[in-house]
Amino acid sequence: MKVLLYFEDEKKIRKSGIGRALKHQIAALKSQGIEYTLSSKEQFDIAHINTYFPKSKILLKKCKRRGIPVIVHGHSTLEDFKNSFRLWRVMALWFNPNLLSFYRQADMIITPTEYSKKCIDNYHLNTPTYVCSNGIEPSEYVFDEEKVKKFQEYFHLKDGQKVVIGVGFPFNRKGIKDFFYVASKFPAITFIWFGYLQRILTSIDVLKAIKNRPNNVIMPGYISNDIIKGAYHYAACLFFPSYEETEGIVTLEALASNCPLLIRDIGVYSDWLSDNYNCYKAKNNEEFIEKLNYLLTHDNSQIIKNGFEVIKNRSLNNVGYRLKELYLKVLKK
Repeated sequence: MKVLLYFEDEKKIRKSGIGRALKHQIAALKSQGIEYTLSSKEQFDIAHINTYFPKSKILLKKCKRRGIPVIVHGHSTLEDFKNSFRLWRVMALWFNPNLLSFYRQADMIITPTEYSKKCIDNYHLNTPTYVCSNGIEPSEYVFDEEKVKKFQEYFHLKDGQKVVIGVGFPFNRKGIKDFFYVASKFPAITFIWFGYLQRILTSIDVLKAIKNRPNNVIMPGYISNDIIKGAYHYAACLFFPSYEETEGIVTLEALASNCPLLIRDIGVYSDWLSDNYNCYKAKNNEEFIEKLNYLLTHDNSQIIKNGFEVIKNRSLNNVGYRLKELYLKVLKK
C-alpha cells in the first residue's frame, strides 16, 4: 500500500494548521511503516488530498477515472471559513460549493474531531466520514531551557516577566480583537500574538485593530521552531479565543508543552476539553478576564497534568494506526 499525501502549494500553506498537518501525517505514516509519496507523478494506491485548490480538483478527477480511491481530509468546514479573510462573503461564493463538491466526490472524508464530523454530516453529502485527530508528537515539546532562553532573548524579556501568548492567523474568527481587549485589562502583562497574514487578505477592521492595539501587545508575525516552543514553555498560558475550529492544532501544542490553556467555550472542544479540569473555558471577554486573572494567581499544576493526558491519545503513533485502519477500509470498499 502506497499513499499519496497531497498538499497543493505546500510553501503557501506551510504557516497554517494544514501545513503542520503535512508534517504530522508524514510522521504518523512512518510510525506504521506505510509507504507514501508527496508527488502525484509517482504510482500510488490511495490519494489522500488535503487541499481544495484547482490542481487538487484535477487530481481528484484523474484518480476517479483511474479507479484510485480518494480520501479528502476535512480540515475545513463552511462554518470555519466565516469571518476569516477579507471579503470572505465574496470568496465563499466560490469556496463553499467547491468544498462541498470535493467532499461529495471523495470515497471517504477524514476530519479531526467529532464536532467537525457533525458539521460535515449536516451537509448531507452521502460520503462516509471518519474522525482522526491531526495529532501531536509529545517528545517534540519536552521542556528545553535553551529554547526558553532563545524566546526570552528574542523578546528581551526580564526574568519573571509574565507573558500570555496567542497563536494563529490574525482573523476575526480567531478572536484577535478579543485578545487585544483582554490584554488592555492586564497592562502589566506582556501579550504576544504569533501569526501572519498578507495585508491584502486581512480584514480592514482587523488591520485597524492591529494598528490601535494596546501597548502591551507584541505582534512578531510568524515564528517557528525553537522560539515558539520556548514561548509555550515560558508563557503563563496560551490564550486562544477562537470562535470556530475543526480541532485547533495550537491547543494540542500547548497541552503537549504543559502550557495552561484558556479557550472559548465552543462546540469543537465539548467532548475532549473540560473547564477547570484540563483547561479553562470562557464564553465572553468578561469571563476571559475573570479566568485569566484566576489562572495568573493560582496553581495550575493539576490542570496542566490533566491536559497532558489528553494528548497521549493523540500521539502521532496512534494517529498512524488510525490512518492505516482507514486506508485499509477505503481499499476494501
